[in-house]
Amino acid sequence: MSAASLTDAVWEVLSHVNDPEIHKPITELDMVEKVEVDEAGLASVKVLLTISGCPMKGTIEHDVHAALQGVEGLTGLDLEFGVMSDEQRAELKTKLRGGVRERIIPFAADDNLTQVILVASGKGGVGKSSVTVNLAKALEARGKSVGVLDADIYGHSIPPMLGIADAEVTGIDDMILPVPVEGLKVISIGMLKQSRDQVIAWRGPILDRALQQFLADVYWGDLDYLLVDLPPGTGDVAMSLGAKLPNAEVLVVTTPQQAAAEVAERAGTMASMVDQKVIGVVENMAYLAAECPHCGESHRVDLFGSGGGERVAEALSLRLGYPIKLLAQVPIDAAVSASGDAGVPLVATDADRPAARALDDLAEHLASRRRGLAGRKLSLHVS
Repeated sequence: MSAASLTDAVWEVLSHVNDPEIHKPITELDMVEKVEVDEAGLASVKVLLTISGCPMKGTIEHDVHAALQGVEGLTGLDLEFGVMSDEQRAELKTKLRGGVRERIIPFAADDNLTQVILVASGKGGVGKSSVTVNLAKALEARGKSVGVLDADIYGHSIPPMLGIADAEVTGIDDMILPVPVEGLKVISIGMLKQSRDQVIAWRGPILDRALQQFLADVYWGDLDYLLVDLPPGTGDVAMSLGAKLPNAEVLVVTTPQQAAAEVAERAGTMASMVDQKVIGVVENMAYLAAECPHCGESHRVDLFGSGGGERVAEALSLRLGYPIKLLAQVPIDAAVSASGDAGVPLVATDADRPAARALDDLAEHLASRRRGLAGRKLSLHVS
């Protein structure tokens, strides 16, 4: 094969090598600056990294070498790395934003079909974050493209639950790339702190600005779902996201106790105040499946009472004027917290456990919904 033909073959193969963070071909992103093949079959390739010290350089290097091994006629590879100029990064950001230079929230656009689900609770300690990460992973296992936004600024716990507590975030000037982990795209304020023990103490306006950056400055790409882990309660973050994500839906997480159910109703009512729809209720830590020492069979033990999830669903249905169902009852299982400490969601490690099955069924219910532009609020302007 001639040197020219080999050059074309190298370009073709490189068009199937994706940037591991942006998930688009490095040729499409103009990251390949040079491809030359001499008469002896030695290929010289120069790849431009988005930033100096890019944490994904090793992955790109491995993927390029692996891809070019399949090109018949190549005798070797001289792979060189460079860094994009300011002008090249600016063009890349414009390309990633679909030709739009200004910062916009893509999920607020009328034609955006990403299903944004805000996972809310009235109080802390009900397992809202564990529901979020397991639901995200179960949706990803169904072939969905899923992003996870940890909007619990003060109590961010998503990164350690996904094993990326020490992950570094890559920025392209003022654009942020979410951290990829096992098919998910994740961003959290915890990834932007100088140290894990740093305390975040922000008031409302700064919180609002941080949320704007997470939604507009992060390159999420094409998502089927964006799961947002809200802080507990009905504070600034919930109100801010109501304005920024007008078509988002809310999944309310509660536990069986009466006190938890009452505050969960407030979280659902907050959704209606910002014109967001509640899609259902999840009762976490619903019961304990315990083996009886007398008969050896498993019995349901209501450690924290019972009926909280049903009460929340019924109360919100009456209050909001449309039917809201209890979508899942997740039993108490020490493996849920253990898997969170280990950084791998339970649905990915032990799918047969009752808690994992309940969360997987919830994902199946959400994934089976057919949702287009019908019924969505559109920004109509009369001229």
